[in-house]
Amino acid sequence: MFSKVSNFIFFVTSILLFRSTTCVEFIYNSNFTTTNTLLLGNATVNSPPSILTLTNQTTFSIGRGLYPSRINASSSTSPLPFATSFIFSMAPFKSLSPGHGFAFVFLPFSETSAASSSQHLGLFNFTNNGDPNSRIFAVEFDVFPNQEFNDINGNHVGVDVNSLTSVASETAGFYGGRDGERFTELRLNSGENYQAWIEFNGSAINVTMARAGSRKPIRPLISIPLNLTGVLLDDMFVGFTASTGQLVQSHRILSWSFSNSNFSIGDALITSNLPSFKLSGDSVLKSKGFIAGVSSGVVLLVFVIGLLCFYVVRWRRQRLDGDVEDWETEYWPHRVQYKDVLEATKGFSEEKMIGYGGNSKVYRGVLEGKEVAVKRIMMSPRESVGATSEFLAEVSSLGRLRHKNIVGLKGWSKKGGESLILIYEYMENGSVDKRIFNCDEMLNWEERMRVVQILEQGRLVEDGGEREMSLLERVKSSYLLETGEGSRQQHPTFQDVWNSSSYSNSFQSYDSILHGR
Repeated sequence: MFSKVSNFIFFVTSILLFRSTTCVEFIYNSNFTTTNTLLLGNATVNSPPSILTLTNQTTFSIGRGLYPSRINASSSTSPLPFATSFIFSMAPFKSLSPGHGFAFVFLPFSETSAASSSQHLGLFNFTNNGDPNSRIFAVEFDVFPNQEFNDINGNHVGVDVNSLTSVASETAGFYGGRDGERFTELRLNSGENYQAWIEFNGSAINVTMARAGSRKPIRPLISIPLNLTGVLLDDMFVGFTASTGQLVQSHRILSWSFSNSNFSIGDALITSNLPSFKLSGDSVLKSKGFIAGVSSGVVLLVFVIGLLCFYVVRWRRQRLDGDVEDWETEYWPHRVQYKDVLEATKGFSEEKMIGYGGNSKVYRGVLEGKEVAVKRIMMSPRESVGATSEFLAEVSSLGRLRHKNIVGLKGWSKKGGESLILIYEYMENGSVDKRIFNCDEMLNWEERMRVVQILEQGRLVEDGGEREMSLLERVKSSYLLETGEGSRQQHPTFQDVWNSSSYSNSFQSYDSILHGR
């Protein structure tokens, strides 16, 4: 909390630091002239009333208005205190976009040759900004956010020492209320008249602002310790500088007071009957700045709507086709793109179909150069929600199974809520039951005993991830597929997917394929 006590201490410190030196004190109450003001660049004095106009409608211009004589700003050991107050107005032109700002300055020289326009505010250029030998102190009133200077926003006040990267900056405005805790933002280039107070006591600085005609706020906008030793010299120019770029606005100083001995000098400014430079509502609506702002807003709105539509469509596709499941990064098998499955089976061509049963069909295909069997399970919309979640749980479980008589799943896929797809190794000789009943090459009893042994070995399989044992149920000969080498495998139909139990804390089931060695 900034109190009256803080202001009193600041004031007393300033009085104690005053030294016997040449007193400089002046008050310009709308009586600027070409005699009492040094005008450089595009700066002019307009009358009546006699106010200082730093910039006009010229693009990429600089304007400076300085006290005509150098003043003593430092003793032999430290900078001297000073107090200044001024009333200013920044206003856009109704046909141009507004920018950039102005600054109260101490300069070792008056010329503008070492300064640039636009974001440099007529203070620095690209090479000397940040140079400690510049010996420039300024308080900027900036309406454009320059990232290169770490500006906090496009409506701020900053304290600058040899650089446009401020040592301290705040959003333009004032603190009010009983405790000085309620902040009110003031739009710098609204065209409204504002009064600013800048007070330096030799080791700290206060910067305060408010609407012209208001009492000075008790709490400053900026209050920081500040060492200007080596910056403020014995003889310095003091005044104002402003600039325009592609963005153009007027920068006007209506009144100005300065003293290096009287910290109440701001009370001498006349704040009534001042000219107003606020644009009318109609002018604002027709200004390029307003039109540009509205146009930018429309473009941004269209962009946001387009982006939203993109993500909605993407979300719907992901909802239909599925995102990568959490377990996919840890366990195989992995998901195969649906378009690759279509290509492998030639669009689930009938000529590729090698089996069917219930609501599923099995297709022969080639995926990544290898023959595969693709099992496509069709679902109705009513079945899809529950079946899909169970299907994904089964696929994750299958990826963890490890057994010499189980052929691992190659992959899986799904198409929205209409079909689920399992991809296995292709076994060219079909199921074993074809060699048990009514065929020319029936299995002998030794081979049949071998089938029974394979079935028994396959019923109890080990979960490779958690060392769990899973019991496969409803195992029968039609589930056994015969490889080209004469071994046997099992391939269940869809209705058998959830027919095994896990001997662990939870119950899971596995769609599995058994083979003989």
